[in-house]
Amino acid sequence: MRTADGDVILGLHRSGHPRDVLEAAADLGITRLDTASNYLRHRSHETLNAVAGDLLSKFTVSTKVAYFPDGHSLAPARLRAAVERAAKDLGREPDTVLLHNPEHSRPAAGLLSQACAALADAAQTGLCGGWGVSSWDPRPLVGFDVPQPDVLMVRAGLLVGLDVLEAAEALAARWRPSQVWGMSPFNGSTTEAVWERFDPRIFLRDGPSVTKVQAAFRSAYHLPQVNAVAVGTDDAGHLRELVDALAHEVDHHVVTEYRQLLQGRRQSD
Repeated sequence: MRTADGDVILGLHRSGHPRDVLEAAADLGITRLDTASNYLRHRSHETLNAVAGDLLSKFTVSTKVAYFPDGHSLAPARLRAAVERAAKDLGREPDTVLLHNPEHSRPAAGLLSQACAALADAAQTGLCGGWGVSSWDPRPLVGFDVPQPDVLMVRAGLLVGLDVLEAAEALAARWRPSQVWGMSPFNGSTTEAVWERFDPRIFLRDGPSVTKVQAAFRSAYHLPQVNAVAVGTDDAGHLRELVDALAHEVDHHVVTEYRQLLQGRRQSD
């Protein structure tokens, strides 16, 4: 689903990959799926192909590589083999392959550059449509140079700490990806106590007419500024609620004030 601000991506983290949710996503106009080689106990790709292979033509598919059954690795040869395996298990070439949490292995600049170069080469040789980096905590990556990625994927939303938010923005400015995607706008749950204590509807111009969940999701497109947000759910009703949230307008003045508040709290600590 695309709006003036961006797209909704159906993320498959913690998902059982049910066909009915994939069908609902397609019916709602969502055209992007995001998964990873290690999701669903390292069986996400083959499960997607088995459960919904005939539906995959309705979506662009992004996946991530670097986590293997024996651990995390940035070895270029292993990454390339993982891309090849992803295409085989999916029954099609992925549209985008992301280097999954490179900070996990605390890479030196040379190793990170080599890992990124391996994915860039995979894209250039037709194993995937494009490549990028997905980082849960981009702070260790700030200051490193890599080949210009097609996508940078980072955490987005009201529960992202200022240091992580600023590191994501610094990477986007340094690496100049064609697109920046957000993920985990609810930090894994819409039922955490924080949503009882705090009302995110203040971030929307027509806040009273939406749910807290919708407001939190909608504001995630601006913390940091992203082209799309990936959200995981096996509930078609929840997915519809999020798609409907895109019709509402964010109050950019409130977003600016929120950023200033975060900065002020850091300075006072």
